[in-house]
Amino acid sequence: MSAPATAPAASTTEVTALTRRGLRLARLTVGYNVVEGVVSVAAGLAAGLVSVVGFGVDSAIESAAGVIVALRLSARLRHGDTDERRERLALRGVAVTFFVLAAYVTVEGVRSLVAGEEPDRSPVAIAVLVASIVVMPLLARAKRRVGERLRDPLVLADAAETRICVLLSVSTLAGLLLHALTGAAWLDPVAGFVIAAFAVHEGREAWEGELLEDGAEDDG
Repeated sequence: MSAPATAPAASTTEVTALTRRGLRLARLTVGYNVVEGVVSVAAGLAAGLVSVVGFGVDSAIESAAGVIVALRLSARLRHGDTDERRERLALRGVAVTFFVLAAYVTVEGVRSLVAGEEPDRSPVAIAVLVASIVVMPLLARAKRRVGERLRDPLVLADAAETRICVLLSVSTLAGLLLHALTGAAWLDPVAGFVIAAFAVHEGREAWEGELLEDGAEDDG
């Protein structure tokens, strides 16, 4: 059985075009997440919803990751080459944001369960989550395509973090809807714990530079 064919290396012109596209996507992600984060945190605090506040914090963390990626891609375009040491540092910086998210959501979830807090309903939070479920998969897919074509762990890590946002949106929305139907307050923090587990997994892969290999396996 013959080995699977691999895509040819991108030309210099294509690399530049893809890098510019990755930069645009990173900037778009930062802009969207700033707005999303502010609205989510405000709505979550007002309603006492741990998962929604965590979702807003995730938006801020993803914005930080997007800034790191944008700075590195801008540096590549300016200098025309890749500083391997700074690339590794940037990738690990993005990985750290996954761990920060997991820690925050876990701590807040435990606090909510211990305190027995009863969250309120929030139409604003639901609207933000639905918008994220529509927008974020498109951004994640576009980033993944750029990262795979460039074979770039940094862009792939950014795509993975955007996928986490999608999972967080779905999990948080499901928790809110189930709480509205059943009145079970514990569903809100438990939804956050699920996302914390995903965040730790993706963070470890980003730290170890394994996202590129995973992408190749998914395509095989």
